[in-house]
Amino acid sequence: MGDTLLPLNVSFAREFAQDWLGAWNNHDLERILTHYEDEVVLTSPVARKLLNGDGTVRGKAALREYFRRGMQAYPDLRFDLIDTLWGEETIILYYINNFRGSKTAEVMLLSSAGKISRVWAHYDR
Repeated sequence: MGDTLLPLNVSFAREFAQDWLGAWNNHDLERILTHYEDEVVLTSPVARKLLNGDGTVRGKAALREYFRRGMQAYPDLRFDLIDTLWGEETIILYYINNFRGSKTAEVMLLSSAGKISRVWAHYDR
């Protein structure tokens, strides 16, 4: 298997979560994108609303534009981690979005390189 990071372990999941949240809370778009595969697929009700599409963002270039628009729309956006859950090849980040005061859970399927290849976002409102 070589350099595979699968199956995941708790220390990787926690470090990944802290780095991902740190990148978002610093509004560092390039650092955020380092967590994603080039062919990433993200599905989210917010993406449906913000992009007026089907709620699915395909590829890193489209993800960059989606995140850029989101950060532009919410310049004070901050995420506060509630919990990190992990499985064999998935991580779930459960956090509070300070702008909306809502809770979000993102289910992230990771590649063997430890980057997000698929993500599903879930919201409490």
